[in-house]
Amino acid sequence: MERVPVLKIGDILLVSIQIDMEDQVALQLQEDLAEKIVATGCHGVIIDISALDIVDSFVGRTLATIASVSRVLDAETVVVGMRPAVAITLVELGLSLPGIRTALNVELGIEMLARSRAESAPDEDEDEDDPAAVPAP
Repeated sequence: MERVPVLKIGDILLVSIQIDMEDQVALQLQEDLAEKIVATGCHGVIIDISALDIVDSFVGRTLATIASVSRVLDAETVVVGMRPAVAITLVELGLSLPGIRTALNVELGIEMLARSRAESAPDEDEDEDDPAAVPAP
């Protein structure tokens, strides 16, 4: 059985699906990605589906499950490279892909994850306004 490679780039895991997503491949990807998130501590996942011509309901649900598992493991998922025909098919199938953000390409997906992490990072200046955080003279 073929496996989809999961690459680590900084704090992001990049999954570029270049093969037909048969059910077993999708399930294996789900397992591999969860293990890789835990092993690396990455906080972002980008799934590039630009090579996929079609996505069936099982693969669509698997992508949604991957995003949910990733979120539980403290990683945000962005799907990039979705072709118009794939988007139309997902909508027609009634798959809203909850928890999955989308971007047109990998570069925009990386920017989206970086902005999201910056917005969720604690503000370093907050301690300056907190009198309890300032040591007594």
